[in-house]
Amino acid sequence: MLALREMLIAFRRTPLLSTLSITTIAFSLFAFGLFGLVALNIRTAINAVEERVEIRAFVTEAAEPEGVAAAMGDISAFPEVAAVAYVTPEQALAKARRELGEFEDVFDEGILPGSIEVRLKPGARDPRTVRAVAERIRSYDFVDDVRFGEEWVEKLYRVRTVASVVGLVLGGAFGLVAIIIIGATIRMAVLARSREISIMRLVGATDGFIRLPFLLEGLVKGILGGLAALLLTWLASSMVDRFFIDTIFFDSSLALVGIAAGATIGLLGSAVSVGRHLRKV
Repeated sequence: MLALREMLIAFRRTPLLSTLSITTIAFSLFAFGLFGLVALNIRTAINAVEERVEIRAFVTEAAEPEGVAAAMGDISAFPEVAAVAYVTPEQALAKARRELGEFEDVFDEGILPGSIEVRLKPGARDPRTVRAVAERIRSYDFVDDVRFGEEWVEKLYRVRTVASVVGLVLGGAFGLVAIIIIGATIRMAVLARSREISIMRLVGATDGFIRLPFLLEGLVKGILGGLAALLLTWLASSMVDRFFIDTIFFDSSLALVGIAAGATIGLLGSAVSVGRHLRKV
C-alpha cells in the first residue's frame, strides 16, 4: 500500500517526465504494432492464396465409376487430404466457359475429361508434400494425368519462407529498438529521483523497499503505454480500412500480448535502471 502511494506521489511530482515515459513506450510499441499488423495481414493473404493449392487428377474415359469412387475413398483417408471431389466432364466444361469466357468457342462438348479434385490440409501444402501426394494419386490405373501447378506451389512456398524470415529479423530489430528507447526513458525517470533514492538509503531503507515503487511505476507506465499503442494501431488500421484496403486487426489474445509486452518492458526497464543506480549509491 505504501509503495502504491509512493508511486502516485511520483506521478504527481513529475507529470511531464511520467507523460514522456508513457508516450515513449506508446510510440515505440506503436511502431512495433504497425509492423506486426503488416506481418499479420501478409500472412493472412498468403494463407488465403495457399488455400487454393489443390491436386487435379484427370481420369481416363474408360474408368469405371465404382473404381473412381473407391479410389476417392482411399484418397480422402490420406492424412494430408482435407477434401476430395469428383468433377464430371460437363461440370469441367461449364467451369471453363465461365472462367475463360473469351475462349468459350474453343470448348466443345466432350473436350474436357472428368477429374478428381484434391484439397490439402493446412501444413501439407509445401512442394514436397504436394508432390508426394500427387505421385500416390498418379499410381491409380485410371488416372491419365496429375496436375498441381508445381512451379506455382514452389514460388508460393518461397514467398512464404522469405516473408517469415524477414518478419522475424525485422520484428526482432523493432523489438530491440523499442526496448532500448523505453529503457533509456525509464532510466531518465530514475535519475530524476536519484536524490530521493540516496536519502532513502541514508535512513536505512532496504533495496527491496526502494525498488518496489519504481517497479510499480514502470509496470503502470508500461500498461498505459501498451493501451495507447493498441489504440493508435487500431486507428491506423481503421484509416487503412477506410481509404485503401480491408485489413485484419489483432484478435483479443494478440491485443493482450501487446499490453503485456508493454507492462513487461516497463517493469524490466525500471528494475534494470533502479538496480544499476542502487549499485552506485
